[in-house]
Amino acid sequence: MAAGYGDLLRTKHATRLLVGTLVGRLPNATAALAVVLFTRAEGGSYALAGVLSAVYGVGNALGQPLLGRAVDRYGQPRVMLPAAVLSALAMAVFAVVGLDPLPVAYAAMLAAGLFTPPLEGGLRALWPGVLGREDRVHAAYALDAVAQEVIFSVGPLLVTALVAFWSEAAALLVINAIGVGGALSVVLSPPSRRWRSAPREAHWLGALRSRGLLVLLGTFFFVGVALGSIGVAAVGYADEHGGGMVSSYLLSALGVGALVGGLAYGARPWAGPPERRLRVLVAALALGYLPLVLVPGVVAMTALAGLSGVFLAPALACVFVVVDRHAPRGTVTEAFSWLVTTFVVGNAAGTAAAGPVMELGGVAAGFAVPGAAGLVALVVLLATARFLTGAPGGAPGDPDVSRAENDRNRAVEPGFRAGRQA
Repeated sequence: MAAGYGDLLRTKHATRLLVGTLVGRLPNATAALAVVLFTRAEGGSYALAGVLSAVYGVGNALGQPLLGRAVDRYGQPRVMLPAAVLSALAMAVFAVVGLDPLPVAYAAMLAAGLFTPPLEGGLRALWPGVLGREDRVHAAYALDAVAQEVIFSVGPLLVTALVAFWSEAAALLVINAIGVGGALSVVLSPPSRRWRSAPREAHWLGALRSRGLLVLLGTFFFVGVALGSIGVAAVGYADEHGGGMVSSYLLSALGVGALVGGLAYGARPWAGPPERRLRVLVAALALGYLPLVLVPGVVAMTALAGLSGVFLAPALACVFVVVDRHAPRGTVTEAFSWLVTTFVVGNAAGTAAAGPVMELGGVAAGFAVPGAAGLVALVVLLATARFLTGAPGGAPGDPDVSRAENDRNRAVEPGFRAGRQA
């Protein structure tokens, strides 16, 4: 396993792109915590901190696909670096001005989220050109999914360290300056500067005209709901089982499970169409959430949380492959950005839903939300399977042949003239 990943990371530019992207995403990974800490330090309430974080999240959800489409049209350096600088400047305004006047704080949060560069989608668009072979690209997607777990674990620790040794405002400024440095490292790399999207068919929907992509977005919205609800339910469980670090035990176990599962998944080649494999992985992910409703003692619950995370990173790695295959020609960065947005919105919806459910039915009901969301994700994927499979490239009616709407299919979108840009 280690040898395979080592070979991948020794590929020219691969480590730089992966590390630069992770560093560039630090501001996004830490925004919620950093904003809450700064707002409280400025005398604001938790309610205000939550609203400001939500404004940032809304801006992020709106900005990712729009910036992704701009990257597909104009290239990575001309979009990502200015966006990173503008996002950091907006967060700097928030850190300097504080909560007074409040409209400036809201505007700064909206701008910071809106201009967050689509580094995730950009990296996934670069992997095929950097790594070449399909099996290595699949392994890179798995490593990418694992790295997300690492960055969302390390980022909050860095914020709390900066707050402890300096201040809440300094944490905001330093984290965002580091993020600009990560984005700069990516866009100055030769693969990023050389990369150009394939010519695209003109359509105002862009990537969303792909029925296969819409299926994936619907599925992973509910996966996001599951993850968001687990975080809230874990806090409720901790309140009933001694408080303190119990919730962090559960969430850390979930992250470790995802890390182990992702590394194992990417360490071997997989035969057959990824669309079929995705259905199996989402089914396993949904089933992994169901035992959480048993709410046993802390040790057993921590083990169940770890088990529930095992198939998360493999499912993400597999959906990255399927998105790449079904994104319409010339829209790959936008398509990946839509996946990020949908996942984030689902996460927020799960967070909002779990609290009221838990108040009505207790902690077990709170943990029923991720189980139910996982099952709905599976139902969506199974009910719409015909949009992810088809006959092009193989025998008519062969269910094992991907419909793959990307330019690898060399199919012209009906109703539009080739050569025009959306």
